[in-house]
Amino acid sequence: MTKASKASRLKRLNRIEGQVRGLARMVEEDRYCIDIVTQIAAVRAALRRVEEDVLRDHVSHCVAHAMASGDKAEQEQKISELMDVLARSAR
Repeated sequence: MTKASKASRLKRLNRIEGQVRGLARMVEEDRYCIDIVTQIAAVRAALRRVEEDVLRDHVSHCVAHAMASGDKAEQEQKISELMDVLARSAR
């Protein structure tokens, strides 16, 4: 992970953390349910974008390295890991 991508991801995650704290305040203040659900959807979307960015980086570096290495065991491991994480995120 490059310094720039790490800094960008941390900035995005900190922003998401702020959104979650805002959600807690909304619940504490008995805000309108639809407003809370709308903000939950925004947080989920923001997390999905970070997840996609990390996965894209993983595929372009770690998986690509395994494919170029010619090491069948490493290739199979990276593919298995990727399939497992994609299956979990689809749930």
